[in-house]
This record gives sequence, structure tokens and C-alpha cells, in this order.
Amino acid sequence: MEEYPNGNEGSFNSEEADGVVKECIEAVVGGDDYSVNQVNKWTASIVERCLTQLVKQGKPYKYIVTCAVMQKTGAGLHTANSCYWDTAVDGSCTVRWENRTMYCVVSVFAVAIP
Repeated sequence: MEEYPNGNEGSFNSEEADGVVKECIEAVVGGDDYSVNQVNKWTASIVERCLTQLVKQGKPYKYIVTCAVMQKTGAGLHTANSCYWDTAVDGSCTVRWENRTMYCVVSVFAVAIP
């Protein structure tokens, strides 16, 4: 079995995934202001970049990535998820990113490949 930098063979490193997601959001949206014409492109680019970067790590996981972008208008946004899996090896992380005009919420789910 491969050894991973965090020392836990096969366990999902949510801190590492968190960093990947933040880098991808910054690369796609950066300092842009919210634009209804760009949201579909942004969300698609963010999930594709996240998947590409996570897969490049070469770890034995199947990944699911979701992304929501919402304009800052004072409205509430509540999200939740629940997973039934092997908590010893599978994992998830959710990143909330914001700038002055929008919120971006990205969730990554990693399911170990036996």
C-alpha cells in the first residue's frame, strides 16, 4: 500500500483537500464581482479543477464535488449533508469562501477504493 504524507495510510486528509478547494476557488473566481452570467461557468470550472487536483494526488479515492455560488444579498443559505460510510478511510470537507459580493460553498466527498 502507498504511504501518504500525513502518515495515515488510506485515510482522507480533509485539511489537504480544504487547501486544494480554496486554491481552486481563488483561481477561478479570485477578486471578481458576482455576475449571473458567469455563475454557471464558475461552478463548472471550480468542480472540475477540484476533481483534477484531487485525482492528481494519486490517492485511492472516488471523489464527489459540489459547488454553490450565491450573491450576497442578505438572504440565508443553509446546507447539510450526511454520509453512511467507513469513517476510518472515507471522508469529506466543506469550504465556505466569500468575497465582498458572493459566497461560494464547495463540498468534497472522498470514498476509498478497496
